Amino acid sequence: MDILNELVAWFADPAQWTGSAGIPARMAEHVYFCLLGLLISAVIAVPLGLLTGHTGVGGFLTASLANFARALPTIGVLFLIVLAAGIGLVPVVCALVALAVPPILVNTHEGVRGVEPRLRDAAFGMGMRGREVLFKLELPVAAPLILIGMRTAAVQVVATATIAAYVGVGGLGRYIVDGQARQDLTMMLGGSVLVVLLAVLTTLLFAGLRLLLVAPGLRAEAASAR
Repeated sequence: MDILNELVAWFADPAQWTGSAGIPARMAEHVYFCLLGLLISAVIAVPLGLLTGHTGVGGFLTASLANFARALPTIGVLFLIVLAAGIGLVPVVCALVALAVPPILVNTHEGVRGVEPRLRDAAFGMGMRGREVLFKLELPVAAPLILIGMRTAAVQVVATATIAAYVGVGGLGRYIVDGQARQDLTMMLGGSVLVVLLAVLTTLLFAGLRLLLVAPGLRAEAASAR
């Protein structure tokens, strides 16, 4: 109970909510890293997944590369990029992109490839061209799986962005790293709680996006398929 009381007192301390090292500033930094990494990952992975899924060309190679990237240790990637590019935001974002691309790419590819052939045949029979089939049929049908990939990547990025503190960049990881250096368990737990809270909020955000972007029929079909 003592540590719980200390944690409550840590959050209640007004000093934790002001200045460049306060919770709002650290949270904003963390969200910025995550959004930047996720946006770059989506720009890379979604078009590539749509292309390979729609054409069927290079799908095996793309999935193999994505699965290989999943096996890379993010902290190792971070320090390799630091050695090449120096300390700063670039190594952190590159490491987060390497982490986020695989689930987005694989889910986008599989979502498009999973569209029933009879639906494609019906679309072509109605006179649709390849691009129209992709954007008016395959993309909407694949949207639930794409969003799952985005959500998985986002939660992983939120948790992993704490590594930014190891190369002198801010974010919520500063509480964990600084707390470890000072042997301040309360600070470490406070930073961990904030990261978990941000991950939960991210999950809720994608649940809301699913309600907005996915047709009710597709939501029901995806739920029944689980």
